[in-house]
Amino acid sequence: MHSIHIRRATKQDASELVCLIDCAGYGMPLYVWDTIIDGESSVLEVGRKRAMREEGSFSYKNAWVAEMDGNVAGILVGYRLDDEIELDEDDKIPTVFRPLIELESEAPGTWYVNVLAVHDEYRGKGIGQKLLDQAEICAKSTNADGLSLIFESANTGARKLYEREGYRVTASRKRVPFGKDRTGSPEWILMKKDI
Repeated sequence: MHSIHIRRATKQDASELVCLIDCAGYGMPLYVWDTIIDGESSVLEVGRKRAMREEGSFSYKNAWVAEMDGNVAGILVGYRLDDEIELDEDDKIPTVFRPLIELESEAPGTWYVNVLAVHDEYRGKGIGQKLLDQAEICAKSTNADGLSLIFESANTGARKLYEREGYRVTASRKRVPFGKDRTGSPEWILMKKDI
């Protein structure tokens, strides 16, 4: 029997965070980081430096790491969304992100599971469930109105996990394809859970 240990991420976890967030985003993070590379040696380095920031949604400070047998097996990145979220139609949000921002605006005051990712070799061992348990602890500690997450409609395995954990579909938006899009999912799905 393998034990799962959940801990807060540190700056030293930045490379693992980059790898797993790209897995969860099917290449979207690399696509975005490539647009802001600005003199860096690689797109991955852009992501690593962003993960090491002290602020921002993609920061090690908003991340938890799941370890199994001393190895990083998965991550959770999340935070409480503002109680009021206003969308500015003239905002300079990249088109690829617009559907995601619209869905987030339908979950104000919730604790948002921005990223839940598990390395392939550790899937099916209960790590995703443990990370969702951590998300619920965080939601309660911030007096959130519940939990929310967004996933790609083609990810049926994730959907089954979320439904088992009490999340329910509340909205969807058509996905906008991007560069080297590694999925054929037609939609983004918003799910919420009451606590």
